[in-house]
Amino acid sequence: MSDDAKKDRNAKLKKAGVAVGIGSAAIAAALLYANRRKKPGAKKDD
Repeated sequence: MSDDAKKDRNAKLKKAGVAVGIGSAAIAAALLYANRRKKPGAKKDD
């Protein structure tokens, strides 16, 4: 594998990793937001 091919592959993997990280953070934020929006009068199960 040439040096250029390695650099290109590493750049693609880095971009994919960043995209997965951003996607995971977006999902976590959406779930937290959904949990906050529960009805105020609802009973909590403790």
